[in-house]
Amino acid sequence: MAISVDNENFDKEVLKTNGIVLADFYSETCAPCRRVSPVLAELEEDYGDKIKLAKINVNLDAKLARKYVVGAVPTIVFFKDGEESGRIVGAANKSEYSSAIDKMM
Repeated sequence: MAISVDNENFDKEVLKTNGIVLADFYSETCAPCRRVSPVLAELEEDYGDKIKLAKINVNLDAKLARKYVVGAVPTIVFFKDGEESGRIVGAANKSEYSSAIDKMM
């Protein structure tokens, strides 16, 4: 189950998490974001407890978006053991996200 993350809990939920976290920087009004959301939910089901999905609404937490240099949404930032290990900017297909996850495992 995706968790809502903001500046208050980002460190705990993303940076201090052992394992793989997909930080989904999105906007409610972004059509590509709405297309990507169910794909990310499928990945959560496919990978089970091997990944964590954190959703960051850039309209509500612009500070985090600036800190991670998110200039377009959706942007998925991949973290492994608290360190950024890659990102995909724009809507991608499931296999692209899976490939990025598999490389981190």
